[in-house]
Amino acid sequence: MRSSGSSRVLRTETRARARALQLLYAWDVRDDATLEGLAFRFNQLDGRLSKQLDAAEPAAADVIRNVDQLDAEIIAVAENWRLERIGVVERNILRLALHEMRTVGTPAKVAIDEAVKLAHWFAGSKAPGFINGVLDALARKLGYL
Repeated sequence: MRSSGSSRVLRTETRARARALQLLYAWDVRDDATLEGLAFRFNQLDGRLSKQLDAAEPAAADVIRNVDQLDAEIIAVAENWRLERIGVVERNILRLALHEMRTVGTPAKVAIDEAVKLAHWFAGSKAPGFINGVLDALARKLGYL
């Protein structure tokens, strides 16, 4: 996976975030799927990305474990938005970035930049601005910015 217009190689962390997002998306749209089963299928599809999956699966598991708290914090700052109105991709990008800021200790600016990058790759044209706005509000509310 490459960012558009760039020939540089993506960092392992960026690839892991993208894979975590893919796992979260699949988990979110499939009621009967377990994270372990999804991770197994992803690894079967592309075994060479196992390093990314090794980092992505625990991140996705942490997000899933704390999804209710993450969602409550997101909705508290997403003015005029109900969670079910936020697209599946965007919702999971927000969850992942908030998790990184709160739990992993990723600096807010890094988490927001990476989330916006994921939005450019995986979501619609308006998503990066939306993601940036919500995460900026979250980071300010939590005192990270």
